[in-house]
Amino acid sequence: MSNKSENFDSGRPFVGGPVRDGQLRKASHDTRVEQAKARRGKLRIFLGYVSGVGKTYAMLEAAQWRRVEGADIVVGYVETHGYPDLEALLEGLEVVPRREVDYRGMSLAEMDTDAILARQPHIVLVDELAHTNAPHSRHPKRYMDVEDLLDAGINVYTTVNVQHIESLRDVISHITGIYIDETVPDYLFDASDQIELIDIVPEDLLRRLDEGKVYVSELAERTIRKFFRPGNLTALRELAMRQTARRVDHQMRAYMQTRDIPGPWAASERLLVCISASPMSGRLVRTGCRLSQELDAEWYVVYVDDAAHTPLDNTDREQLNETLNLAESLGARVDMITGTSVADALVAYARHNNITKIVIGQPLRPRWQEMLYGSVVTRLVRQSGPIDIYVMNSGDQQLTPKPRTKQQSQIDQATDLFKAVAIVLLATLASALLNVMVSLNPANLVMFYLLAVVIVALWLGYGPSIVTAICSVLAFNFFFVPPQYTLQVADAQYLLTFLGLLGTGIVIARLTSRARNQTEAARQREQETAQLYSLSRELSATVERSTIVQRIVSHTYQTFHCETALYLPEAGGLKLAYKTDGFQSEKDEADLAQWSYEQAKPTGKGTNTIPRAVGHYAPLRTAQQTIGVLVLHLQKPISLTQQRLLDAFTTQSALAIEAVQLGEEAQQARLLREKEKLQSAVLNSISHDLRTPLVSITGSLSTLLESDTHFDEAMQHDLLTGAYSEAERLNRLVGNLLDMSRLEAGSMKLKRDLYDLSEVIGVARSQLREQLAGRQIIINIPDDLPMIPIDLTLFAQVIVNLLDNAMKYSEPDTPIEIGAIQTDDHIEISVADRGVGIPEDEIPHIFEKFYRATTVNGQGGSGLGLSICQGIVEAHGGKIWVERRSEGGTCFIISLSLQPENLML
Repeated sequence: MSNKSENFDSGRPFVGGPVRDGQLRKASHDTRVEQAKARRGKLRIFLGYVSGVGKTYAMLEAAQWRRVEGADIVVGYVETHGYPDLEALLEGLEVVPRREVDYRGMSLAEMDTDAILARQPHIVLVDELAHTNAPHSRHPKRYMDVEDLLDAGINVYTTVNVQHIESLRDVISHITGIYIDETVPDYLFDASDQIELIDIVPEDLLRRLDEGKVYVSELAERTIRKFFRPGNLTALRELAMRQTARRVDHQMRAYMQTRDIPGPWAASERLLVCISASPMSGRLVRTGCRLSQELDAEWYVVYVDDAAHTPLDNTDREQLNETLNLAESLGARVDMITGTSVADALVAYARHNNITKIVIGQPLRPRWQEMLYGSVVTRLVRQSGPIDIYVMNSGDQQLTPKPRTKQQSQIDQATDLFKAVAIVLLATLASALLNVMVSLNPANLVMFYLLAVVIVALWLGYGPSIVTAICSVLAFNFFFVPPQYTLQVADAQYLLTFLGLLGTGIVIARLTSRARNQTEAARQREQETAQLYSLSRELSATVERSTIVQRIVSHTYQTFHCETALYLPEAGGLKLAYKTDGFQSEKDEADLAQWSYEQAKPTGKGTNTIPRAVGHYAPLRTAQQTIGVLVLHLQKPISLTQQRLLDAFTTQSALAIEAVQLGEEAQQARLLREKEKLQSAVLNSISHDLRTPLVSITGSLSTLLESDTHFDEAMQHDLLTGAYSEAERLNRLVGNLLDMSRLEAGSMKLKRDLYDLSEVIGVARSQLREQLAGRQIIINIPDDLPMIPIDLTLFAQVIVNLLDNAMKYSEPDTPIEIGAIQTDDHIEISVADRGVGIPEDEIPHIFEKFYRATTVNGQGGSGLGLSICQGIVEAHGGKIWVERRSEGGTCFIISLSLQPENLML
């Protein structure tokens, strides 16, 4: 069986093929994987069933063939163990020097991933894929370094044995009796582009072992007789072949589906694995992974938080988190659900998600507890209907839970029992006092003990409440049932009272404890929901980026109770945008945040990348991009429940920041459209105004230049005067355009000084000397009018524009009036004409750029003059408006403050 992959390998047979996109990464990363798949490097695995089959030799041989073909190939890490055949195959290959790591006085040599990333070869050779890196490395496992190389677009040749595949760990342990610590997750094996099975018959392998051609470690030397048995080797060889055959089957079906070849397709299966905090759950997950591969089924791993049971302690929670993380690493969809009954919750979840098979572990509790409380397996079988149920036994392997902190646990248990006994004593004392005051039948005092059971169940939980029920029966018998102060019973009817008290106490304890646990679970869910709702509400009500950043950090600090910071991209890198007061940046903080941002992966404490780091680096991701990195300095590794809440936080935060960015981009796009619209309007509005004076100037000058025409001095003077007048008009138009651009750019600077208004009017009239010739100008200015603080040149331009506007929209024989009055600390300047006036509906638009009022005399302009007037007046801290005159015409009024501190600089 052979196949080839385009642009990756040539001239060598291999077994393998494409895999489904959903197996490349966890389900939550599918979108990003699709985007990164095109640039991801290709992975070729040389698979063996045990050390010594020749994986490294085959990898080096393939590398030499590719080197001869001209491929850029380097050796990242290859172990020759001093064998001449392997060392000979290294000749001619570039070897990247290894990185030396000091650990407890020893120097450990590891693959230098950073050097390989900087070198950027086409292919890199990496031996021993399942190797565990030295402490303080970037990743705890070598396969994680390989993932970094693949993400960087580097093709990788690597070797691995079948016993290192995670889902086969339990099967290998059962076959060989040796528990494998170093494993590779199945998703990486499934995501490989090529798999080449390196096979050798067990007899030849044993002969090579006897000849010393197989390298074994010191540990392997102690177990060599147990591991390298013909039966073990045959079983391992079969597993390797089965794994390869499964890949060939995937390749065949992918080929048929791609080319729409009809055939018998298997019905879609969905598998559900139910786990608990038991160490057996790891075996269940690995078994579920193998079943899903054999059935080609989507699979789920579910933990049911049963409120009827006591909440998990820290050790059980660590065990549960480890199992859930294992399930995610193997490609399962992981969920945590709640319910009063495990069986009911599982069946409801299975029916909602169209599950066809459920895998559950064999009950480990004693038989009497199953008879008393019922069996989850039995209930599940009865309620499952068409769903198949697979029950896994614990096997011969002794499952030992993680060591607990016994001392603290015993202290807590002893404290709870002491409190329970104290409450029983208080109930006994209250019963005795009441019995002394009022002689009662002893059976009536049972209610005090039932009350004690309820109090303990609500306060301390189920276990102490059972102890309370038992102690209550003993105390009731000892102190109140004749004969008193003994445990003997004179009247047999009290035995029924004892049984009723004990049974009722146990039922009350169970129900009360369940209600307590349900209340606690509901309270925790309510807190998480409230935190998410509060964050979402505040982020949705904010449009300022700085405020959003502050609220993200503040909510994260309040929710996770740790110092927090947020890094956002700026100028090609990441910059600290906001942090809590107690946040202290650690060494390489920015580098770790940058790596998390670039790779779009969580980094630091609680992850597989730099797990010894102080901070947990969570990228803020959307479907389109990575927005930033949220840093949490956690006191302990983040749990799965916290991770899910943090994922929701980062998603909400990323969407909020992205919304602001999209809003800013939309605003920029709108401004760009407005700018283009403005440019079009400028061309449309001023083309006529520019062309008219240019035509007049060109005509006058061309007439004067005509050699065959002679003009007298008077005619020449008239032509030159007309050209000069049109040039002045053109100059004012260009000046208006420049002033408008300065106003919009905010670059207009005022050079203020105190000037007399008459002087300002004189400057303006001198600029319009030709146009105002023969025009009556009426000036009404009080003699005691104070001087005004203005920029003379700019304010004179305001008067020029107003006078020019008045001339355009009034008859030549009508006067133009300029007046001024003082009101408190302001001065009002008016420029009025007696023309046609401005229609009432056009007054609100009169100061808009390029807006020209309709006129009866056909006069017009660029539509910039009044807009420039408004900009200059507002730059002086004043305001301008227009009024219709009762006797006809228009009056523009300017109000300026006489106090310099009120002016805009």
